[in-house]
Amino acid sequence: VPVDGSHWLSMREVLDILRQRGHEVVVVAPEVALHIKPSKNFVMKMYPVPYTQEDLKKQFQAFFHFSFEQGSFLERFVKAYQGIKRITYFGVTSCGHLLENKELIRYLEESKF
Repeated sequence: VPVDGSHWLSMREVLDILRQRGHEVVVVAPEVALHIKPSKNFVMKMYPVPYTQEDLKKQFQAFFHFSFEQGSFLERFVKAYQGIKRITYFGVTSCGHLLENKELIRYLEESKF
């Protein structure tokens, strides 16, 4: 499940502690992510996705930018809905490409991930 953002920032500290206690930590993430980056504290398994870092960043910036725009409740609601729909696309696409990545899925199955 993609957890890039605040979920990842909270989880990273937990992973660091698990590593310190001797656990092997494997993080599976798309190649394009806002905050999920390689670390010496865990093994990264990345998979390709059909969008760029710029695409992802642009959509998140647009989503947060609308919060400061003027307009009626209905206009802002529709913009929020459209923004959430566009951002959700990245999560759904990411999950789809993970499940289609036979080599990575095989690795995960064989390692009892």
